Amino acid sequence: MRGIPSHASADTDRGRELGRAARGLARAILGIALVAAAILAAACSSSAPLHLGKAERVAAGIRLYRLNDPNLLDPPGPVAMQILRLDPSKVDLQSVTALERVIALETVPDMAARHDALAAVNAGFFVVKTGDPTGVLQVAGELISDSALTRGAVGIVRRPGQPVRLLFDRVSASVVLRYRHGDEELEIPIDGVDTPRETGKLMLYTPRYGPDSGTDAETDKAGVEWRLGGSPLRVLEPPSTAGKTAIPRDGVVLSFGGLALPASLEGLDRDQLVVVETRFHTTRGSDPAHWARADDIVGGAGLLVLHGRALDDWTEERLRSGFDTERHPRTLIGTSKKGTIWLVTIDGRNPELALGMTFAELQHLASGLGLENALNLDGGGSTTMVVEGKIVNHPSDATGPRKVSDGLIAVPRRRR
Repeated sequence: MRGIPSHASADTDRGRELGRAARGLARAILGIALVAAAILAAACSSSAPLHLGKAERVAAGIRLYRLNDPNLLDPPGPVAMQILRLDPSKVDLQSVTALERVIALETVPDMAARHDALAAVNAGFFVVKTGDPTGVLQVAGELISDSALTRGAVGIVRRPGQPVRLLFDRVSASVVLRYRHGDEELEIPIDGVDTPRETGKLMLYTPRYGPDSGTDAETDKAGVEWRLGGSPLRVLEPPSTAGKTAIPRDGVVLSFGGLALPASLEGLDRDQLVVVETRFHTTRGSDPAHWARADDIVGGAGLLVLHGRALDDWTEERLRSGFDTERHPRTLIGTSKKGTIWLVTIDGRNPELALGMTFAELQHLASGLGLENALNLDGGGSTTMVVEGKIVNHPSDATGPRKVSDGLIAVPRRRR
């Protein structure tokens, strides 16, 4: 019986050796797997630089490229895209609205012609029938469309003596009215900017809405309105229930839907000093104060790349199911590490010419262009690019370029 322990000891030693060998093999396999995963991840997160071919010179600081490589799609298919490369030291990028109004519709070629633009693309999302913007929209430092939805947006910052600079983040915007009534400091949320009034809601109308607050049938319903103007901002005259209140050139109109005012608004009367404050909210790290100082802001749907990293979760943006995985005509704006601005239109909905792109394909394109930031703007039938007065893409609507609510134009930079 004493020999059994010695055999058991030998088996144990042999088992330990086998165990060490197995663990070593496992570690080696794991190491190989990790290296392979890293290589695969690197391949998926970046792509070789695109060969753009010969550029068409549009003007100083603007180059146009056209691509039709079917391998830009997965699986490959017909492609037609147009790419504008803008040098921000020579070119300015601006947000413009249809007919210089908020709720209006106009084609991108007509917008470009009115502003003598060198190039232009469509921009933000809107209600197709009316042109009412549905996302954040700021023009020349004035918020003309707020949005509670937190979605990808681009901000345009212009400073004297500096190239135009773009901001990217997921952004929402709200507006509040503040004033002192007696010993109380009141803060009242404004429910909408430059959009038809609703019963029980407080709206704000800027001069871009039109000559008065009654340019839409919904706004003509009974309500109470105040004209605000001057510096500091104050109530110019007693409240009115007449409707169609003239909007001051240097002010705004507050409009409440209904005649029974909430207590918070009862103190608003002639000469009352007020503050109308816009508040931006960001979720991907940028400073809201920088957005507050932006000249223009355009809301999109689908922040694709931020600080060189592709995003893969758009839950926060509350996009329609399938919007990211379906192929559609797309309009894209992005910037490279050096600040170069890229505007891209991708044609689609034409099986013989172009199929459009998914978000994944857009990200692959952005990587090939070397974009550090990229945002999906309005697409579909809205996708339009104009260069030197001519449409250079293939709008998908059978009737031609769709009338849209707003656009982005490239104009020569003015030295300031």
